[in-house]
Amino acid sequence: MKKLFAVLICLMLCASSVSAEETIKLGAFFDLSGRAAFIGTPTKLVAEMIVEKINAEGGINGKKIELIVGDTEADPAKTASIAKKFIHKDGVVAIIGPTLTDTGMNVKKIVDEGETPIFMTVGGDPVIMGGKFGPFKWVFKSPQRSSVAVERLFIYLKEKGLTKVALLSAADGFGKDGANWMDKLAPQYGIEIVARESFGTRDTDVTAQLTKVKNANPQALVAWTIGPAGSIIAKNKVQLGIDLPLFQCHGLPDPKYIELAGKASEGDRMPATKLMVVDELSDNDPQKPVIQEFVKLYKEKGYDKQFPINTHSGYAWDAIMIVADAIKKVGTDKAALRQEIENTKGYVGISGIYNITPEDHNGLGVDSMVMVQVKNGVFTLAD
Repeated sequence: MKKLFAVLICLMLCASSVSAEETIKLGAFFDLSGRAAFIGTPTKLVAEMIVEKINAEGGINGKKIELIVGDTEADPAKTASIAKKFIHKDGVVAIIGPTLTDTGMNVKKIVDEGETPIFMTVGGDPVIMGGKFGPFKWVFKSPQRSSVAVERLFIYLKEKGLTKVALLSAADGFGKDGANWMDKLAPQYGIEIVARESFGTRDTDVTAQLTKVKNANPQALVAWTIGPAGSIIAKNKVQLGIDLPLFQCHGLPDPKYIELAGKASEGDRMPATKLMVVDELSDNDPQKPVIQEFVKLYKEKGYDKQFPINTHSGYAWDAIMIVADAIKKVGTDKAALRQEIENTKGYVGISGIYNITPEDHNGLGVDSMVMVQVKNGVFTLAD
């Protein structure tokens, strides 16, 4: 009887062990109910979509991905709490997200101490910068660096002879990051920032800031923010009769921007991923079929009815695909996985062709971005 009992216990433990290894756990947290829920919610849907696709095709080395989802609520403290749960309770092998630069910064130390790779879907560069910004050994991100977007914008401005600009930037981490890179890179491109003003991400009027920068006689206005604030700047500019071209950042190519700003958005330009103008891409562009497949799946799911495709749409897809490819090659040991992610070369994604290095945990260059403009109420390649 004792032997039989021992055998049963052994079988139960073995079954438990096998069950625990049946799935590959990925943590995924986004701003689902906070100020950036309009980005975070569709990002979650895309994360679920790509995981469903991978699992339907047999998973990774025969194992299915289990996505454990959390809502950061745009709260850095909440984000930190979920990150700890992912690592120490759920036992995830990697984390995807979060949505905002500010929340992303609050988990850098946590993933470093927990030695767990995280592939963020945030816009700001500090998450993958060291020094005063903290360690980034375990941190990667899929959206283009702010510095890359600034360079793409400056190249275009210089081509158009618009060398004197006024900057309006949000007072959050993302806005400050953009402003810092504009200051740093402007001299290299012969750009002079003749005036600068900041605003809150929840401000409903920026006429005072626009009036001040107008008086500096710039040739163009540059706004660095995400969300409704960008549309408010566009509308206030028209209301004040300011006849200057407006350039937004890489976080605003989104049909929602046009919807909120209305006719005031007409002619506005901004750097964007190729996703926004896939039909205008050359058939020789290696990204075109990848983006087309993504768009097809997204529309088949019906996501576009509530969340029209925007420049953020592919970030979770690229992050999960790169992590999945790395797991396929080296398994789920976190140190080996981190190293393999860092070795990513030539991955053709939605947002660009990724070539990650130890120094650059993003891996996208200026050539991954295009300049787009609002023309007749839709985004097209900029003239």
